[in-house]
Amino acid sequence: MELKRVVVTGIGTINALGHNISETWENMIKGVSGAGPITSFDPTHFKTKFACEVKNYDPTNYFPKPEARKLDKFTQFAIIAADEAVADSGLDLEKINKDRAGVIWASGIGGLDTFMEEVKNYVANGLVPKFNPFFIPKMIADIASGHISIKYDFRGPNFATVSACASSSNALVDAFNYIRLGKADIFVTGGSEAAITEAGVAGFNAMRAISTRNEDPKTASRPFDIGRDGFVMGDGGAALILEEYEHAIKRGAKIYAEFAGGGLSADAHHITAPHPEGRGAKIVMKNALEDAEMTPDQIDYINLHGTSTGLGDIAETMAVKEVFGEHAYKLSISSTKSMTGHLLGATGALEAIAAILAIQNGIIPPTINHFETDPKIDQKLDFTFNVAKKREVRAALSNTFGFGGHNVSVIFKKFSK
Repeated sequence: MELKRVVVTGIGTINALGHNISETWENMIKGVSGAGPITSFDPTHFKTKFACEVKNYDPTNYFPKPEARKLDKFTQFAIIAADEAVADSGLDLEKINKDRAGVIWASGIGGLDTFMEEVKNYVANGLVPKFNPFFIPKMIADIASGHISIKYDFRGPNFATVSACASSSNALVDAFNYIRLGKADIFVTGGSEAAITEAGVAGFNAMRAISTRNEDPKTASRPFDIGRDGFVMGDGGAALILEEYEHAIKRGAKIYAEFAGGGLSADAHHITAPHPEGRGAKIVMKNALEDAEMTPDQIDYINLHGTSTGLGDIAETMAVKEVFGEHAYKLSISSTKSMTGHLLGATGALEAIAAILAIQNGIIPPTINHFETDPKIDQKLDFTFNVAKKREVRAALSNTFGFGGHNVSVIFKKFSK
């Protein structure tokens, strides 16, 4: 069968760099760090006392207080990002076929704060089981997708994807496939996360996965720098409206980019560590290129997974060099996690948006906080260190890799009829 074309017609976000797309992109190309001292709880006794929290966030600016109490923060972020994306798309909700409009949303963890608060209350109440009736509906990872669907009366496919830090990229690929197979016309897709909690920070501290550079949080996320000591946690959400090409053209939609292809793979190696030779990363990028029917030399920019971890950064750059060969040295590459932090299950959607905006604006967002080179990483690659650069971007690839060895790569290209 002939596959349908899929385009991006709306985007939305809330994260440490901004409460919307324009704020986020402005700060991203300026090279602003979203990191700062944790404010959502007292981190005094924690090894890590900072994160990339959403700044000045008040849920009552977005939801009536009674409604906000029924929503975990990860669901609040999902709805906020989805609302911006739907508005940005210009969809006339009275005219579209809502049976063919769906929601596929991701979260790597879901309502961690809700779970923790209910357990704390259980213990504080002397183990008397007085749980909030909204405990389960607030906590489960699929509930954000459900809320978005209910709000917009989208009656097409509706579910959640969970693959750790690859979760929202998985959501994008699933939505892309449903549309190009003719199963739907429109999807709200993306991801959200709100894991900057006592349990979240302590859990990642126990794994020695996150930075402990408490004396200088803004420079703590240092992808590809020899001084990197782990990732910086981030909160937020990011949403994309994916739409079948003919459907978008018929209604005169503005089109950001075309979704060209997506690849998936597994490291099949370790629950948290990447394969040392980037085996899964090589496979997933090759799969994405094959799916998009593109050659390596057609890619101009890669938004790397680039978490600022010792093994991960090395493995990913090795994989890029093998897949792209000599063209690797003509690519612009960067890790926007150096600014936004690592949004876990939401990171893929936010970085897909960064790749799309790089195509649209001809600007490569930087990898900030580069101070000293790592001899194990090829410095001839163009990491866009510290300062954004202008260049034409015909197509961009974005990588996301998750605990458990889950890998997803997505490719977007400049739209043309």
